[in-house]
Amino acid sequence: MATKVYGADGVEYSAEATKQLDTYERAGFGNLPVCIAKTHLSISSNPALKGAPTGWTLPVREVRASVGAGFIYPICGDMRTMPGLSKNPAAARIDLDEDGQVVGLS
Repeated sequence: MATKVYGADGVEYSAEATKQLDTYERAGFGNLPVCIAKTHLSISSNPALKGAPTGWTLPVREVRASVGAGFIYPICGDMRTMPGLSKNPAAARIDLDEDGQVVGLS
């Protein structure tokens, strides 16, 4: 994805990211789809690189798995992420009954 979609020359994995990928593979999650978490300010992982830069390397510092949602996501750069949700998250079952009481929390 980094070379074909983003135009990077390659990918550089931190030691932690490599260890995490190995752990996910051993746990049977090696075929999950990938969703890359990077800055929205650039096609690269560097917000200062504008347009469609070339000659850069995508740094993967960490890899997380959202097994319930069914994907893994490399973290490229310093960023905050949101949790992955399953197709039927628990929050979808929370509601108010006719008396205004919260239901669906347990």
